[in-house]
Amino acid sequence: MMMDRFIEKYNGEKFDLIIIGGGITGAAVAYDAASRGLSVALVEKSDFGGGTSAATSKLIHGGLRYLATMEVALVRESLRERKTMENIAPNFVYPMATMITTGGKNSPI
Repeated sequence: MMMDRFIEKYNGEKFDLIIIGGGITGAAVAYDAASRGLSVALVEKSDFGGGTSAATSKLIHGGLRYLATMEVALVRESLRERKTMENIAPNFVYPMATMITTGGKNSPI
């Protein structure tokens, strides 16, 4: 149904890029392409962000979990991307206090 409305409304219009999938990845690619001046159509079979993206933790972490496997380059990349998101959408991305506990060898944590 949504696809029918899209085709009806934009029939004959040309786009530089058509992205199929309106989850977080599709939306991010659409944003990036549009910010570079491309005309973009983002198509989703249901509501935007309603699939897998709706089931996330909603946390934009700085790659802390990658330290466990010593993937330092991935931590750096995550921190850069988080900073980019803070600049793009400061009303959605904000610091959150976190406590990390550690325990001994026999600790349940």
